[in-house]
Amino acid sequence: MRFGITFFPTVGPEHRGAADYYDEAIELAVLADKLGFHHVKTVEHYFFAYGGYSPDPVPLLTAIARSTEQIRVATGAVIPAFNHPVQLAARLAVLDNLSRGRLDVGFGRAFLPDEFAAFEVPLDESRARFEEGVRAIERLWTEEDVVWEGSFHRFGPVTLLPRPYQRPHPPVFVATASSPASAHAAGLAGRGLQGVPAISGRQGFLDILAAYREGWAEGGGEPGRESVQISFGLFLDEDGEEARRLGRYDEEQYSERIAVATRAWGKARSADYPGYERLEEAGKLLHFDRRLKENQILAGSPDEVIGQLKEVADWYGEDITLSFTVHSGNLPLETSARTLRLFAERVAPALAR
Repeated sequence: MRFGITFFPTVGPEHRGAADYYDEAIELAVLADKLGFHHVKTVEHYFFAYGGYSPDPVPLLTAIARSTEQIRVATGAVIPAFNHPVQLAARLAVLDNLSRGRLDVGFGRAFLPDEFAAFEVPLDESRARFEEGVRAIERLWTEEDVVWEGSFHRFGPVTLLPRPYQRPHPPVFVATASSPASAHAAGLAGRGLQGVPAISGRQGFLDILAAYREGWAEGGGEPGRESVQISFGLFLDEDGEEARRLGRYDEEQYSERIAVATRAWGKARSADYPGYERLEEAGKLLHFDRRLKENQILAGSPDEVIGQLKEVADWYGEDITLSFTVHSGNLPLETSARTLRLFAERVAPALAR
């Protein structure tokens, strides 16, 4: 089991400045690198306090890569539907070179109707654009004189420069919040999986994981070589009650901001997103204590979080990489730094034993 961190901002200008958020993210990434964490990951979102300070993961991850030595940098995720495949493949190839091969690339479909509207992309094209974009990018990374005749993009013959540092290309992951079908397709294609049990729930994620592993086997993947990253909120303090107080506050801010960002689902509908109209109520449905009890959030003293993580390993397997959301921007920098230090000094060694 490996451990990394995720930066998912849920703040806007009325809460704090973007420059301060980025400075603190880089400082935490440097600390995580020194403490031996596996990766640092961030998202692609637009317009809202929910993720909007990270409209493009590449610049922030580039700054982090040039400030660190060993920690991997990961997108979680970039959105092919909103980017031309040549541009996205090139930006990621530059980052792979600047990090000297420390890049993992997670691709996602996005799910906020306002983002699709801004890019003039129909929600019903989400899945098709995702598949076409990822396939085009993989070809651009690995082939020369690429000619692409797709449903949404046509180009070529072109040979991408620079070539990725990693050969044949950086590890590719598919981010899915609730779709076993997407997970199965990821496994079948030999790609990794990025999941969020806090969204899908325990049984929902078990279904996603089963579909992924089934697809991996059907695609001829080597048993035990699957790549699975799972994200959790993490709040640690020597005083478990203080950790839960901090976690509850951060969850309240998250709930308010995802409710605003998903409001458009009150009217939007798409066959590519069955049941997503319920997201309009997301802010009202999130409940910290229930999610804590179900290990959808990790919060407490080191010993309490060790107990939670043992249950997580029993549910999902020990061959997974956990990614902890530690920098939403709602809590002080020193609070996030304390969480990282306590995890590295107290929790990770106990799990290793």
